Amino acid sequence: MHSEKIKNFLHKRRQAEQSGGEERIQGQHDKGKLTARERIDLLLDEGSFTEIDAMTTHHYHEFDMQNKKFFGDGVVTGYGTIHGRQVFLFAYDFTVLGGTLSEMGAKKITKIMEHAVKVGSPIIGIIDSGGARIQEGILSLDGFASIFYHNQLASGVVPQITISVGPSAGGAVYSPAMTDFVIMADKIATMFVTGPEVVKTVLGEEVSFDELGGAMSHGRNSGVAHFVGKNEYQCMDIVKTLLSYIPQNSTEEAPIVETGDDPNRLDNNLINIIPENPLQPYDMKEIITSIVDNHVFFEIHELFAPNVVVGFARLHGKTIGIVANQPMVLAGALDIDSSNKASRFIRFCDCYGIPIITLVDTPGYMPGTQQEHAGIIRHGSKLLYAYCEATVPKITLIIGKAYGGAYIAMASKNLGTDVNYAWPTAQIAVLGSEAAVRIMNRKELDSAKDPTALKKQLVDNFTEKFANPYVAASYGTIDSVIDPAETRPSLIRALDALANKRERRIPRKHGNINL
Repeated sequence: MHSEKIKNFLHKRRQAEQSGGEERIQGQHDKGKLTARERIDLLLDEGSFTEIDAMTTHHYHEFDMQNKKFFGDGVVTGYGTIHGRQVFLFAYDFTVLGGTLSEMGAKKITKIMEHAVKVGSPIIGIIDSGGARIQEGILSLDGFASIFYHNQLASGVVPQITISVGPSAGGAVYSPAMTDFVIMADKIATMFVTGPEVVKTVLGEEVSFDELGGAMSHGRNSGVAHFVGKNEYQCMDIVKTLLSYIPQNSTEEAPIVETGDDPNRLDNNLINIIPENPLQPYDMKEIITSIVDNHVFFEIHELFAPNVVVGFARLHGKTIGIVANQPMVLAGALDIDSSNKASRFIRFCDCYGIPIITLVDTPGYMPGTQQEHAGIIRHGSKLLYAYCEATVPKITLIIGKAYGGAYIAMASKNLGTDVNYAWPTAQIAVLGSEAAVRIMNRKELDSAKDPTALKKQLVDNFTEKFANPYVAASYGTIDSVIDPAETRPSLIRALDALANKRERRIPRKHGNINL
């Protein structure tokens, strides 16, 4: 009698492992895609996956659905380890009814999310889904709402990572957007609120799936994708690297890694990266990689708003978040997209106790009607808010230009930054010398016999007085002017001094960032 029950159990378990069956699995492979379980095996340490709710089925009978029941019901859920660290995850299974979300599928996902929050482990979602299951109507829509609610509950408690390796449309795209990081596979993943057919019907606009919501579209244009992987394998590698920099949850510290890089290492070549002419561009990433451990910088949002650079690195083995202007793009000026990008990254670092180092070389916020009408004031204020709100150790280094509102926004002293350094090349002023002279000395220049000579004299005077870090240092706004060669040890010593920083704020429900 018992043997029959075991036999029946083993048969059902094999059915569950086969998901939608051999034919549909082959169909997935024919598209050049992996199955949900193959993706999980690729991501997790070998043999570490424990599945939960493998024999869940839907309970719907309309539209002949009683004859379309599959174990798992379109999503595989469970837990395992990545490099020995526990994670909870769910993977939509496209071989079962196109990976559409059902009432029971949503319950599986939210159960996993609840477990992750209780034990303090990251949540990883692998997306390959046709969206809401139409046959289940409001039950499916309510399922998405429940997932969104749990995304919000987990936000700032445990890291949430989305790997998009297939379609995602309609309401299904909002859960990934609520997570901390989105990785999309190029030419495979798509995300859009309304697909090409609807766009054509409503707007008469012809657009392909990839143009509308492909990985490169979201990597470069919308900023929805933090990373674009060339295939599913690279997407999994990105997740593994990302996890190596961030903590398990908001109460733990990020992993400390013995990098073997001397904390007192000097770099006499750093100053040579900066051109003599302040109007000439240079690559800020050269400075970043020179400073950090083993010259390794893990950039986030590389393709989006490249006029600001954000990402993770290590100093003396400890994770840091870096925010830096990029003079190679728009001269390092701040605009709407870069403000949003940097603000989001700063808030993530603050959620998870990761110190923030800001490298400054910016002429200001981007001018013009396009930026003003699109809301540069509203979006630019997010950067101010994010820096003010952050209570993690904050260190700023002004390398070149730091003008006007952009000087303030880039973690200036009075936004609550702990340590503010400057190189001797720093220029800190309300405006650049030329612009300042034009405004302050307009009448003199208009009436001068030789306006060119007078302008040069006035510009030189202004530059001597303000285009240097020493005025700011005299007021204590800059704590130290440092030798560029000593940047790495200076930053490490500051981080060590701030390691036990505690900052209490007035109790409140939450602030109201200008979204």
